[in-house]
Amino acid sequence: MGMTIAQKLIKSHLVSGDMTRGSEVGLKIDQTLTQDATGTMAYLELEAMDIDRVKTELSVAYIDHNTLQTGFENADDHRFIQSVAKKRGVYFSRPGNGICHQVHLERFGKPGKTLIGSDSHTPTGGGIGMLAMGAGGLDVAVAMGGGTYYITMPKIVKVNLTGKLSPWVAAKDVILEVLRIMTVKGGVGKIIEYGGEGVASLSVPERATITNMGAELGATTSVFPSDEVTKAFLKAQGRESDWIELKADDDAVYDETINIDLSSLAPLAAQPHMPDRVKSVTEIGKIKVDQVCIGSCTNSSLLDMMKVAAILKGKTVCPSVSLSIAPGSKQVLNMIAQNGALSDMIDAGARILESACGPCIGMGQSPNSSGVSLRTFNRNFEGRSGTADAGIYLVSPEVAAASALTGYLTDPRDLGDFPKITLPEEFIVNDNMIEVPATPDEANDIEVLYGPNIKPFPTSEPMGESINAKAVLKVGDDITTDHIMPAGAKILPYRSNIPYLSQFCFGVCDKTFPERIKAEGKGIIIGGSNYGQGSSREHAALVPLYLGVKAVITKSFARIHCANLINAGILPLNFVNPEDYDKISQGDELSLENIRTAIASSSPAVLKNITTNETYELKYDLSERQKDIILAGGLLNYTKKSM
Repeated sequence: MGMTIAQKLIKSHLVSGDMTRGSEVGLKIDQTLTQDATGTMAYLELEAMDIDRVKTELSVAYIDHNTLQTGFENADDHRFIQSVAKKRGVYFSRPGNGICHQVHLERFGKPGKTLIGSDSHTPTGGGIGMLAMGAGGLDVAVAMGGGTYYITMPKIVKVNLTGKLSPWVAAKDVILEVLRIMTVKGGVGKIIEYGGEGVASLSVPERATITNMGAELGATTSVFPSDEVTKAFLKAQGRESDWIELKADDDAVYDETINIDLSSLAPLAAQPHMPDRVKSVTEIGKIKVDQVCIGSCTNSSLLDMMKVAAILKGKTVCPSVSLSIAPGSKQVLNMIAQNGALSDMIDAGARILESACGPCIGMGQSPNSSGVSLRTFNRNFEGRSGTADAGIYLVSPEVAAASALTGYLTDPRDLGDFPKITLPEEFIVNDNMIEVPATPDEANDIEVLYGPNIKPFPTSEPMGESINAKAVLKVGDDITTDHIMPAGAKILPYRSNIPYLSQFCFGVCDKTFPERIKAEGKGIIIGGSNYGQGSSREHAALVPLYLGVKAVITKSFARIHCANLINAGILPLNFVNPEDYDKISQGDELSLENIRTAIASSSPAVLKNITTNETYELKYDLSERQKDIILAGGLLNYTKKSM
């Protein structure tokens, strides 16, 4: 029996375990990336491990999230990351060089390699045939130190693409269609692998758009073949020698298959407040638009920018619309500056932002109250934009640009003939904003620079024999990491200050939560399905750890967040009978008696509700390694003990 692309990548990097679906496999990691919102904590963790030099083939630290500097905090974090990177052997992409996933695709990604990043959209690298996965910062730190990265062997889903996209229909519409079919829960425990004759019609930037937003499916990752299209992209970047061919065997067997005829797709949009609330633009209708934001790691490539510029050329943005555009990298910005596309955008009335994440993570450009904002981003969670009552729609650059001109949600096919876009065979390559790390000898003289906002990694204790605590919070389905630990310009500067961040924990759900759990000293959280979906931010586990959360009991977890809870030493448990969720009220006194012995011996877990005198069966999906991590009080304690 033949192998899929994903199976080949896993097999070639297998360190431990076997490739039986549902079992834990350990993988050798070739490359890592961090960004500054998660990077400070990741490098604090690396420093706590006393690792002199990273052991990966390549590790890169990007500054792209916290680039709005309204105080010293972000600048101090950047300086800290820069000094650690220089000393420990990590390449450093300076602020202004671009968004991590766009730059990594251009300059570092290699077909056939493994990549983990402390950002959930790291699967962008699957667009060039990498096994690229989002992970918590502590997992990335361990990998940088030469440690193994563990995942549960996933199902492999083939998305079979046929036909070719019609004019005005984009790669964004492909992934929106997959989200419509699979939902934000549908990819959990799966790798999405794209194949079929339609793949050849998609450029690498288009493939990267699709794999990037595959994170919204809850998937482990997404991957495309590495073919002649991939080779041409790498050649244009001056990296043809990095190319290898990578494709599925003809007799590869998949767990599921989804068929999509590219020629049948129409322009789509995800409605507020979830990426899978997808309808066609014509079906939604001509709603008034207040703001349009174009960019993010999903849609900021040169191809995207050229399309937008061609649509705007010679026209004027509607007076009632604020249009902002953020090119994804210095390379993209430089090239549109030289070929005139930037001038076309400016002439039309666009506001040009720096090459960074910006409004995608709530770092500026919040829409007006009750406003409608069309964004080429990947997430439209409630409040993520910085405006709690805004309606955020996710669309392609084509829909975004067309709507910016008309002032209402517009099917770009109404504009007439699609403009002809020709990309150069060679891209401008200038890596002067990427700092090479010091040599081992030079590193001895480099001081790691800390700022006053950088606080130590929160400590945890080994698990006690029993956990007795109140249900301090009960939440529903699809709770995102933005609910647990919000982003935005007011909060992101404090990502390296867990005590300060703690006052915002679960603020979207219940602003009284931090004070209530502080008063209790500890607590248990009760959640619904797909708890912890969204970002890879480990702060959504570290802040609850700091506040005293001992266990989270849900109907189901999102993959990365569950791993982050384990890494933090917080016990993740699921209801055997989901209806038991309804029997627990916030404030109930709960008890997990003899839970340490149960975990250690793989015995069933039972939750006793002291308030109602009921008991509920619980289950846990922990490997032997994860059990040891939980019992040790988290991955950092476990790693120190192992070392």
